[in-house]
Amino acid sequence: MKNPLHYQLSEYDCGPTSMLNAISFLFEREEIPPEILRNIMIYCLDSFNTDGIAGKAGTSEAAMMFLNNWLNGYGRTGQLPVSSQYLSGEEVFLGERSAVNEALYCKGAVVVRLFLEEPHYVLLTGAANGQVQAFDPYYIKEPFQEEGIQIVSNQPEKYNRLIPEYYFNSEQTGIYAFGPVEMREAVILFNENTKLTQESTVEYFI
Repeated sequence: MKNPLHYQLSEYDCGPTSMLNAISFLFEREEIPPEILRNIMIYCLDSFNTDGIAGKAGTSEAAMMFLNNWLNGYGRTGQLPVSSQYLSGEEVFLGERSAVNEALYCKGAVVVRLFLEEPHYVLLTGAANGQVQAFDPYYIKEPFQEEGIQIVSNQPEKYNRLIPEYYFNSEQTGIYAFGPVEMREAVILFNENTKLTQESTVEYFI
């Protein structure tokens, strides 16, 4: 059974919430071991704000990189068929030859850092016809004023936003932009039992 994806509880926990949502999107509830949940929360929310308060600057790149490595190691133990890949800088973009697009087409989940007034983590779960399916853990009620961005309420296990692809590749810090290349970051996750490969599908690779 799949759970609905969930929203962050504070102004700061978009990182761990998006990672937990990635696991929820990829696996059935009965498959998910508690150790995964515990360690995602332990490793995230590690950044200090300018007043020296832990967690109030969210989750650092170093934490995401460490969590990526831990998930890969955990997957190799055979307890959960999870795999993970960390991308940064020029590797993070949407379009032709994009590892992000490929992951989405192959039934993966991608946690990306982008901008929603400030750096913010969201989950990408699909892409089609120039639009990206995303679950943004920051709960809002009012519709977006920006052209083409839609709030979706009838896909709680998959996404709550439809966002035109062109928003993401901007090097500025506008809404849903990946922003400056040197700040870009993404974590690709797969359920190895449901991942599409060249052997399991011909259509994607033609």
